[in-house]
Amino acid sequence: MRTLHAATIGVTCAAALTLSLAASTPALPVAPASAAPTADPPGSTQSLPLVPLTENRAAGETSAVVPQGLTPKEVKPFSLLGVVWDDAATELPGTVEVRTRATSTARWSGWQSVETHNDEHAAEPGTPEADAASVRGATAPLWVGASDAVEVRVRPAVTDLFGRAAEPAALPKGLRLELVDPGADPAPVTASTVPGVQAAAAGTAATGTAAAGEADATGTDAAVPPDTDTADVAVLPALSRAQTIADAQARGLGLPAEPEGQDGVSGRAADAPRAGAAVAAAKPYIGPRPGIITRKGWGADESLRERQFAYTTTVKAAFVHHSATGNNYTCSQSASILRGIYRYHVKSNGWRDIGYNFAVDKCGNIYEGRAGGVTRAVLGAHTLGFNTNTMGIAVLGSFASTNPPAAAVNAVAKLTAWKLGLFGINPKGSVTLVSGGGNRYKKGSSVKMNAISGHRDGFATECPGARLYKKLGTTRTTSARLQGR
Repeated sequence: MRTLHAATIGVTCAAALTLSLAASTPALPVAPASAAPTADPPGSTQSLPLVPLTENRAAGETSAVVPQGLTPKEVKPFSLLGVVWDDAATELPGTVEVRTRATSTARWSGWQSVETHNDEHAAEPGTPEADAASVRGATAPLWVGASDAVEVRVRPAVTDLFGRAAEPAALPKGLRLELVDPGADPAPVTASTVPGVQAAAAGTAATGTAAAGEADATGTDAAVPPDTDTADVAVLPALSRAQTIADAQARGLGLPAEPEGQDGVSGRAADAPRAGAAVAAAKPYIGPRPGIITRKGWGADESLRERQFAYTTTVKAAFVHHSATGNNYTCSQSASILRGIYRYHVKSNGWRDIGYNFAVDKCGNIYEGRAGGVTRAVLGAHTLGFNTNTMGIAVLGSFASTNPPAAAVNAVAKLTAWKLGLFGINPKGSVTLVSGGGNRYKKGSSVKMNAISGHRDGFATECPGARLYKKLGTTRTTSARLQGR
């Protein structure tokens, strides 16, 4: 079983590391212009090959196991980083540590660890996305804030999973440091200035080109985005439960209806317009739609991703993750972090789009993730082996030893009450999923899981962090209550 170590933030700086560049290090070499591809707005990626750190080489040590990295180097401004390598099927058997220089203070951070295992967030084995020639092995991305210099060291592991001494394993070929500039935030937009938002808030259904209940074949591509409201506005406003039911039914989402009185909760279908005799004596279990910041709202550059969309037939479960990007951010930076993760997933990892279907920040803001429509069963790349008929929710941060904010936990409950409700799923219930292959369940295995599960339930990993994982029981209860159960 593989164990992940969440990225750590805020290692105490030694005095020498907190001095200005001029005082702490000699003049730094500037990265050559060829190392930074032409920026396509918003943002850019610098890709720097790592080199052997020969001064750290031990006697008799072969070049294959010599630490690799970069000595202090000035670079173009960036805010998020990660390390990639050529073969996505190869693990990085070692540790990655970085330190960066802040543009605002010209001071160096302490050494920070980067989570080296990231492949369990990938697309299913054997799928076009997983088998694309562009796909690379990669660490998790780490948010470091605005920086203009970096130092990195990648060391081969010298112990096994049980902490016993072991022969150092060779590092993967083609190690590169990816430095991501997420670009400037889009202009702030309010509901009053966005066409169509007020109508949605009033309970009027926005037009769509396809219904979420349609049975698309797994992985089927479609060229037209189904939720035109998410394509055209920066934020979908929160709706009441009655408005949510009316909106969903008017869209033709095919909400499953259950007889009145089963859960003893008031708030019948009379609270909202009814769609046919089958619904007249029934009440759908669905939570009110929370406000959602769309891809347009967080500034996604749609030219980066693949043009088409991939869908599965339904959404039976939600997998909760932590992004492992660290907790050293403000909520005003959340959109930048998402643009950084998006660019890293597409340009550095070689995926078709950002891997997660939704993201939640520490303030409880909810963001649309992978493109294709917030009401649709969009195929993601979040839980290796269980992307089919599920959705992935990434809470921005690292929660192995840090408690997740209550606002973030509540936002996950609100999001799952709504999205799972669209597909008739009880958040406190269990579902059966079929594994697409992974390190915990072999391909083709039928696995019973909670409708709201942690990443570690489907894959041997520490994600979503022990502290966030402990909150999932409360999340299930709250989510079901919001559905009216």
